[in-house]
Amino acid sequence: TQWCSLLLNFYPVLTRCFFRRLLPDLPAVMHRHYTLDVAAPLLRTQGYVDGRWISAASVFPVLDPATGQELARVSDCGPGEAKQAVDAAYKAFQSWKGTTAKERSLLLRKWHDLMMLHKEDLAKLITFECGKTMRESIGEVMYSSSFLEWFSEEARRMYGDIVPSPFKDRKILQLKQPVGVASIITPWNFPSAMITRKVGAALAAGCTVVVKPAEDTPLSALALAELAEQAGIPAGVFNVVPSSREKTPSVGHVLCTDPLVAKISFTGSTATGKVLLKLAADTVKRASMELGGHAPFIVFDSADVDKAVAGAIASKFRNSGQTCVCANRFFVQSGIYDLFLEKLGQAMDSELRLGHGSDPETTQGPLINVRAAEKVVNQVSDAVSLGAKVLRGGKRLEGSFMEPTLLADVTTDMLCTREETFGPLLPVVRFNTEEEALAIANASNVGLAGYFYSQDVSQIWRVAEALEVGMVGINEGIISTSEALFGGVKQSGLGREGSNHGINEYVEVKYMCFGGLKL
Repeated sequence: TQWCSLLLNFYPVLTRCFFRRLLPDLPAVMHRHYTLDVAAPLLRTQGYVDGRWISAASVFPVLDPATGQELARVSDCGPGEAKQAVDAAYKAFQSWKGTTAKERSLLLRKWHDLMMLHKEDLAKLITFECGKTMRESIGEVMYSSSFLEWFSEEARRMYGDIVPSPFKDRKILQLKQPVGVASIITPWNFPSAMITRKVGAALAAGCTVVVKPAEDTPLSALALAELAEQAGIPAGVFNVVPSSREKTPSVGHVLCTDPLVAKISFTGSTATGKVLLKLAADTVKRASMELGGHAPFIVFDSADVDKAVAGAIASKFRNSGQTCVCANRFFVQSGIYDLFLEKLGQAMDSELRLGHGSDPETTQGPLINVRAAEKVVNQVSDAVSLGAKVLRGGKRLEGSFMEPTLLADVTTDMLCTREETFGPLLPVVRFNTEEEALAIANASNVGLAGYFYSQDVSQIWRVAEALEVGMVGINEGIISTSEALFGGVKQSGLGREGSNHGINEYVEVKYMCFGGLKL
C-alpha cells in the first residue's frame, strides 16, 4: 500500500519527465497572454461589401483556441448584409465579366504579390485564430497565394473550341463564359487557402463572389479583402460577410437561395453540404462541394517503413489532424505491423511537441474548440472499450489540447475507423492481403483522399486504380498543390478545385452556330 501511494504521488512527475518533449507546461500556455501583433490595415473587424467596410448591428468574439483569450470582435453580419453583398456582386458582375483575361490576370497576380509581401502577418492571423503553428501557417499562406498566381495564369488560357462542321455553310464555336455571382462558403481549418482556391478560379473566369468565412476564423478572410482592395480588385467583385454561429444559417440561406446567385462552392462537412445542396436545388444553381474525408493509409510489406512512418506523421499530425485529407484509418500488413508501430511511436516521441502555435518549438497546436477535443476522447474511449491498446497519448489536456495518440490492435468495428476524427488520433489496423486492405479501405460512403506505401510497381498500379477516392498519395503523405486537382468521389463532394480543371467550375460552355456562310 505504501509503494502504491508513493507511486501515485510521483506519477505526475514521472509522466512529465517521460513526455517532456511532447508536453510543455500547458497550464502556463493557457494562462499566458499571447499578443497578436499584426499591422493595423490587415486586422480588419468589419464586413466588406461593395468596396466598403461595413458594421452590423452586433458583433461576435474571435478567440485564440490555444488560450480561449479574445482576439477581436467582428461585425456579425446577418441576412440583410448578405443580401447587400449579393446585390453588389451582381452589379459588379455586369462590368467585371467584360474585362479582358489579361486585366483579370494582372489583378490576381498583384493580389498574390501583396500576400507574399505580408506573409508573416497573414500567418500570425492564421495561427492565432486557427491554432496552427507558425511554420504551418506560413506554409498555408504560400499555398493560399499560389492559387492566385496559378489562376492569374489560367485566366489567359480559358480557351473555347472551333469544331469542324458537317455543313459547308456553317461554323461551330464553343465559347466559355462566366456563370455569374458565386457564393463561397469556407471552413476554419484552412481559413486563407480555402478562399483563394475558390475565389482565384472564380475571378479568373470573370465571376464575382460573396465569401462567408467560418465563424471561428473570419480575420484571415477580412485580411484578404484588405489586400484585394489594395491590389485594385474593383468594388463588388470580392465581398466578405462574417457572421456568428447563430446567424450562419440565415446568411447561408440567402447565399444559397437568392436568384441572383448562380453558383455555390462549399468546403465543410458532408451533412452541411447536403443541406446547402437542398437549398440550392430550388433555383438549380451550379454547385461545387468539397466535403468530408475518411482517408485510408495503407502500408504494404514491400514498403520502405521509414518513409511510411515519415508520411504517416506528416499526413496525420499536420494541423493536429484537422485536415479533410489527413489519414484517418491506418492499415498495416502483418509482416511489418510491429516494426511500423515501434518506429512510429519513436517518431512521435521525438518529433511532436504541444504548445501555442506562436512558440517556434511547437509542432502541435490545440484543436479548434472543446467539442473537437471531446470527439477525439470519445473515439479513444470507444476503441479501448473494444480492445484497442493505447501506445502513445490518449488523454485530453487542458482546454482544447489533445495528446497525439497512437492505438494498436484496432478493428473495423471501432468508431475511429467508421467516422472522420479531425484530431490527432492514429489508429492502426492489421491486415494480411492486398484484397483485404482494399475491401476495408473502400468500405466507406466517402472518398476524398487515400494513401499507400509499396515498392511493388505492379501493386502500385493495381491499388492506385482500385482505391475509391478522388486523390491518391503513392509513397507520399502530403499531396496538395495548386497545379493538381482537388476533389473526391462518393459523398466527399462534387466538382474539382485547383489545376486546369478548377476554372471550369465557374464557366458555362455556350454553343454558337454561325450559319449562312458562302464558302
